[in-house]
Parts: sequence; C-alpha cells; structure tokens
Amino acid sequence: MTSTPVRDPRIVIIGAGVAGISAAVTFQRAGFTNFVIVEKGEDVGGVWYWNRYPGLTCDVPSQIYQFSFAPKPDWRRIWATGPEIQRYHREVVERFGLEPHLRLRTEVTGAAFDGTGWDVTLSDGSNLRADFVIAATGVLHHPFTPGIPGLDTFTGSVVHTARWDDTVRTEGRRVAVVGSGSTGVQIVSALQPAAQRLVQFTRTPQWVLWAPMGLPQARAIGALLGAAPALHHRVYDGMLWASGILGDIVLRPTWRRRAVQRYARLSLRAQVRDRDLRERLTPDYEPLCKRQVVSGTYYKAIAADNAELVTEAITEITPTGIRTADGRHHDVDVIVFATGFHPHNYMRPMDLRGRDGVHIDEAWAGGPRAYRMTAIPGFPNLFTVLGPNSPTGSISLQYSSELTARYITRWLERFRDGEIDTVEVTEEATDRFAESVAQAMGPTVWNTGCNSWYFTDQKTIDLWPFDRATMTALLSEPDERDFHVTVADAAVGTGPAAH
Repeated sequence: MTSTPVRDPRIVIIGAGVAGISAAVTFQRAGFTNFVIVEKGEDVGGVWYWNRYPGLTCDVPSQIYQFSFAPKPDWRRIWATGPEIQRYHREVVERFGLEPHLRLRTEVTGAAFDGTGWDVTLSDGSNLRADFVIAATGVLHHPFTPGIPGLDTFTGSVVHTARWDDTVRTEGRRVAVVGSGSTGVQIVSALQPAAQRLVQFTRTPQWVLWAPMGLPQARAIGALLGAAPALHHRVYDGMLWASGILGDIVLRPTWRRRAVQRYARLSLRAQVRDRDLRERLTPDYEPLCKRQVVSGTYYKAIAADNAELVTEAITEITPTGIRTADGRHHDVDVIVFATGFHPHNYMRPMDLRGRDGVHIDEAWAGGPRAYRMTAIPGFPNLFTVLGPNSPTGSISLQYSSELTARYITRWLERFRDGEIDTVEVTEEATDRFAESVAQAMGPTVWNTGCNSWYFTDQKTIDLWPFDRATMTALLSEPDERDFHVTVADAAVGTGPAAH
C-alpha cells in the first residue's frame, strides 16, 4: 500500500493590505510557505499605503484594528493615524518573515485557469504558475474622480485624497474640498486651520458622531498591555464581543439604534449654533444609513470664519475656480477631491478568466457576488479575502480576513494531501447565499432610504448583513455539498510559485 503523495501548493496572493497579510500569515502558520504576494504599490498596507492625506485617522479603535496574531499594545492614540497603521503593517511583514515572498511595484494584469491551475500574468511581463489564486485586492483602492466639465482647464493644483501629493501646498491658499464622507470630514478638519479660505462642496451632508479622535493612549496602558499579553488578549476579545452591540445597532431597528441616532442629531445640534448652517448640515436620511462618520473637530472647522459649506451643485470648473448651479464662481487655488472610490471593482481591471475562459465581467454581469464572501462560480481554485459582501458595518476586517483565510486553508490541506485537485463553488449554493443576504438586508439600517457607496449598480447592498457568530459558523468548515471537487487519477508534485 502506497501513501498519498504530499504536495506543496503554489499560491499567488494578490494584494499586500489587511487581506493579503492575513492570508499570508495564516497560510504560513498552517505550514504553507510556497506563496508569492504580488503588490502594485511600493510598500505594504493596502489602503493605508495609498491614502496619505493630512488628518488621516482610522475610525475604529486601535486596540481592535490589529491582527490577532500580531498584537500591538503601544498605539500612540486611541484612534490611530494612517501613518502609524501603515508602519504597523510593515512591522508585521518583517516580524513574520514575509519579505522574501513579496513582489512590490508589480501588478497582476491577468490570470487564466487552464483546467489544472492558474497562469498569472504580471505587469513586468513575467508569469507565475499557481495551484491557487487568492484575490486579496480589497474594496477601496480604485479612486473615483467625477467627470466635471472644465477640470482639465484648471490652472491650480488638483489632488485626490487617495493619491495625495505632498508637494501640493495648502497653507495660506484658497482650498476647495469636494466630498463629505469620512475622508472629506478629516481633510476639512486638517486643512482649515492653515488655509486662507476653505470651501467644502457637498450635495449630501453626512451625520457626524462626535468623538475625541485625537485622544492619546496613555503610555502606561501600552506598557501594561505589553507586559501582560494575556490581559491584552482579553482586551482584544472583549472589544470583539463589544462589536456585537454595533452589529445589533446596524442590523436590527432596536432601542440601541434609536439611541445612537439620537446621539448623532445631538452631536450636530450641540456643536453648530448657526441655524442656517445647521440646516444645510442636516442630512435627509437616517443616521447610520451611510458609512458612519466620526469626528471631534469637523463641525468646529466648517463653522470657522475662513470656512464655507456649499450645497449647490457644481456645474463646471474654470481655470481659476469652481462654478455652481446658482451661477456663483468660487475662486480657489487648490482642488481636493475627497470623492471616494469605485468600491465594487474588486479584482478589476485585471483580465481574470476562469473555467472555459469565462471572464469575471461575464460572471458578474449582474453585479459582484461570491459564496460566503470568498468563492465564485466558474473560477476553480480561486478565493477572495474581503471579497463581495465582506465590507461590514460591525465586524473587524482583521477578524473577517483571518477567518476567511483559515477557511481557505482547509482546501489547501485537502489539496496537499491529494484529496482534491480543483474546487469550485456551485451556482446553486451561490444563489442560495445571495438570497439569504437579500432577505437579511431588509431590516438593516443601510436599507432605510439613503444612497450610499454600499449600493452596487444593480441596487443591491454589498455588505455583510449577519452578525459575527453567523460569519464564524459559515466560515468555520467548508461544506463539500456546495462545491464541485475534482481529483486526478495521479497526483503530481509542484514547484516553486515564483518560477
């Protein structure tokens, strides 16, 4: 009796942000080290590498915005700044020895499944052969700039917050900020004090919950948590548990939701005394319906003497400024677009082709979808980490990505042991999951009447509408009944992914 050959699966991970690092470390800890992480940026961190604008701050408390396998007790602030988070990701890569697996400044331009594995094409003209492809491309990485007439005629500086240019000077200048989401709120707060004049253009104001975002974390807390890892772990677990309260708020119309909504209205009323400005800052939808904005400085900044809120539509950009629908011309020196991203592109624009040459655009003609956030019909041996439905309003992204990576590891183990050669989720299972998502979305706050970036072009809400316990149950062990699995007559060895 011969033993089943042990194979070393070749894995290509696309992206070195939260999702990619989670996948790489999880695979490595499970004994899978034959992987390459392909990252188009010059460093790791994903959204925290690409976004470097002034005032960038995470709106999730630092002690939960970290990997469970890489606790960081000594954050400088309760809500960490973007640069500190990016440094943390770099430190995690170095701590777990991921550097040799990294290919930075390299973009995946295409990937095609040929029946037995994947051929991955890179921007430098080289190719990788993979048994499994892990798309860890994230959600917010394709900046959106509105096509406003005359933009190309503007003679001043133009910059998008997701591609910030440190050479652009804003101090002492007339600055226009277009956009009012979390980024718009943070950039207005950061630029207003030193600007000669700041004008924010918005058609849809946001509810802003007041919170002391600049609050430092006491050094004694960092020292205590660093000296007592077990205590730090309990703090982390406690914050994960507490996030369930937020889940209750956004998923169901409970008293907790009503309480937070009252607090949002109070935050506006207490901080903005001018009645006209307060009316223009009051949204026409329920608090929490959009991605919630948190700030301790925005209302003060927009109410300052050198700031102005403009709610008229922009009709054109001229060589010297911005014209609005009321005919008014606003003279500005700098235009800052805080207009967000194309949030549902995921792996686009890569030329991704699955079984029988099916293109991802064909598979997603009705909008992005994936079985339990991670498997796509027609694409064997390809999994997504933080894919469709993975943006969550109440669950840590690190928790979601680590859980998903462990789920994928179960299939890697079966491939290693010769039990499978390919695995592909069925259309039926994916349809059932999509139906359950649509049904669960009904009572959520995201479905109460606002127009947010959560909506796809097909008017579905691309979010996770279940609680953390449900996510854990769905992604603990694969259900083979939901997959097509193939096994070759004879297993063969595999070589290094980088060759």
